[in-house]
Amino acid sequence: MIVASIDLQGGQAVQLVGGQKLAIAAGDPMPIAERFSRVGEIAVIDLDAALGTGNNAALVEAICQRYPCRVGGGIRDLETARYWLNAGARKIILGTAATPELLSQLPKDRVIAALDAVQGEVVTHGWQTRTGESIDQRMAALLPYVQGFLITFVEREGRLGGTDVERMAPLVRAAGRTRITFAGGFTTAAEIALADQLGADAQVGMALYSGRLDLADAFAAPLRTDRDDGLWATVVTDTDGHALGMCWSSAESLRVAVQEGRGVYWSRSRNALWRKGETSGAWQKLVRVDADCDRDALRFVVEQQAPGFCHENTWTCWGNVHGLSALAQTMQQRRQQPEPGSYTQRLLAEPMLLAAKLREEVEELIEASTPEHVTQEAADVLYFTLARMTAAGVSLADVARVLDQRALRVTRRPGNAKQ
Repeated sequence: MIVASIDLQGGQAVQLVGGQKLAIAAGDPMPIAERFSRVGEIAVIDLDAALGTGNNAALVEAICQRYPCRVGGGIRDLETARYWLNAGARKIILGTAATPELLSQLPKDRVIAALDAVQGEVVTHGWQTRTGESIDQRMAALLPYVQGFLITFVEREGRLGGTDVERMAPLVRAAGRTRITFAGGFTTAAEIALADQLGADAQVGMALYSGRLDLADAFAAPLRTDRDDGLWATVVTDTDGHALGMCWSSAESLRVAVQEGRGVYWSRSRNALWRKGETSGAWQKLVRVDADCDRDALRFVVEQQAPGFCHENTWTCWGNVHGLSALAQTMQQRRQQPEPGSYTQRLLAEPMLLAAKLREEVEELIEASTPEHVTQEAADVLYFTLARMTAAGVSLADVARVLDQRALRVTRRPGNAKQ
């Protein structure tokens, strides 16, 4: 699949030719990160940190907090590596410093070794130092310590001349079960499809920024279908993971959905684009598109607007959701459309009352002794917690994202009680 790349220099997204000559200054990287994240994990590379001319750490961290990222650039010691793992990077990319000694101290499943090569010879220190080693030799030494490799064909990087297709297959075989991401020269969907067929990913930058390659077309390159109409079955879920319904996607609808950041599908009955919510108002913000393991079905993760996905005005095509999600939806409705006599509405309007009830219910949960009593008191605490979240405009998905980021931390706090 595609890994869209954001290179940072001086607080801006840029694209360089051969890692040296500025070709494109793309500006603020945040909207670019939002768009790129719709098709998966982003590679965020801090060029200033890599070159030792400064850093874009605050900006990289802000991107990591919002979108799934693999982070590289200037990670040369254990402290820096752990910092980015703790800061929410899904994976970190180490280049010059990728040695068995350092890598052995890091979680293997979250480390990628960057192997930059000129005509097959590994180069380091900003592509300036030749090592005399081949890619195969360096891979063999690092295989026990990494989750994957990022192999860049330096002579093709940023030049839009196509990637080195012939060199990919033997490198994939040499890596065994360790996945490779190739970079350098990808310009067509066909090249990305070939990489995927070999069992590798394609990291793409210049072709996307220059407009030579459409982001959705790059994502769709490995997809397949056995249908005569070329459509892909598409499962639609909300950000809490509830299946909302099932639709169909075409190359055209996928292109529009990724570009506009909305739930856009293909209507088989009308043989035309279907922008969900265009007439009903129950539109969707597209968070992410995923391909399944067989590359023949899609999942759209969306922020669904009320009253829901189904034409019968239910949240899903199987009825409404239950539990915390249902309660959170009800509270959001009370916040937007006050209902006289609603206790939830009163809590939202009286912060002192809400604070008092939270303290009261937490104490009761602490004192509960039987499973039944704990269940009842936990339900009370969750109710008032959701009320506090709703009053602050915080969703369950927001909290889940923080929990997911905390799960990525490799440095643990002792967790002692505050005095």
